[in-house]
Amino acid sequence: MRSVISIIIPTSIPKSLSADLIVSIHFVIVIFNVGSLFVIILGGILRWRFVRNFWFRAIHLAMILIVVFEALFGITCPLTDLEYNLRIAAGQYNASGESFVARLIHLIIFYDFPQIVFTIAYCAFGLAVLAAWLLIPPLYPRKHKNKT
Repeated sequence: MRSVISIIIPTSIPKSLSADLIVSIHFVIVIFNVGSLFVIILGGILRWRFVRNFWFRAIHLAMILIVVFEALFGITCPLTDLEYNLRIAAGQYNASGESFVARLIHLIIFYDFPQIVFTIAYCAFGLAVLAAWLLIPPLYPRKHKNKT
C-alpha cells in the first residue's frame, strides 16, 4: 500500500524539497489570512471596491474558519503534518537538515506556546474576520438576466 506522501508528492521530487514547498505554501496561506484582514479594514476605510469582492471575502472567511475549527477540536493542520512527515522521510529529524528558507519560515509562523494560546488567538482572529464581514460587507454576486 502506498503512503499518503507518495500519493500527494511525486517520488521524483526529493522529500526535503517537497517539505520546503509545503512550508512555503503554509506561509503564503498565513500571509493571506492575516494580510487580507488588514487590507479589508484599510480598504473599508478608504472605500476600495475590491475588498468587497464576494469571492475574495468568502475564501478568506472559509480559510480562517478552517483554522478556528482545527484549533477548537485539537486538529493539527494537515500542512504541518505533511511537512513533518516529509522531513522524517528525508531524514531531517531536526531543524539542522532544513534549508535556510524553511528555517526562516518556521521562525516566522511557528512558536512554542501552549496550545490554548493559539486557540484563543485563532478564535479572536476569526471573530475579527467575521466582524469585518458584517461591518464591511461583501458585495454579493448579481444574477445576470438573459437578454433574448
